Amino acid sequence: MTEAELIRAVLVEGAIGGAVLSLIAFLLSNFSRDIVGRTLLATALFAAAGAYFGFGVVTRPPAIWGLLELLQVVAFGTLGLMGWKGSVKWLAVVWALHPVWDFGAHYLGPGRSFAPVTYVFACITFDWVVAAYIVIYYRGASRREPNRAR
Repeated sequence: MTEAELIRAVLVEGAIGGAVLSLIAFLLSNFSRDIVGRTLLATALFAAAGAYFGFGVVTRPPAIWGLLELLQVVAFGTLGLMGWKGSVKWLAVVWALHPVWDFGAHYLGPGRSFAPVTYVFACITFDWVVAAYIVIYYRGASRREPNRAR
C-alpha cells in the first residue's frame, strides 16, 4: 500500500469514527440529558489531545516539545470544559481547531518524529466530523432548549 492509499484509508476510517462518536453523543443527549452527550464529547477531546502527549512521553522528545504537548492538552482541555458546561460553540471550535495542531505540529512539524502519521490523518476527519455534528445538532445555539410545543 502506498502512502497516498494509506492516508486515504485512514481519512475514511477517521470520518467513520467521528460519525460513531457523534451518533453516541446524539443518542445520549436525546435519551438521557444533554450534559451526558456533552460529557462524552469533552472526554473524547481530552483523549484525542492527550494521545499526542502520550506519544511524546513514550518516545521522549526534547523537553521543550514535551512541554508544548502538555500545553496543547491544557489549552484544548480548557476550551473543551468551556463547551461542556458553557456555550457548546466552544466544543465545536476546539474540535475544529484540533486537527490544525495535529497536521501542523505532527505532520509538517517536528512532531512527525514521534506521532504516527496514520493517527494524524485519522484525527483530521474524525475531529471535523465531530465538529460538524456539534454545529448541525445545536444549530448555533449556546444550549439546546426543549421544544415548548411538545
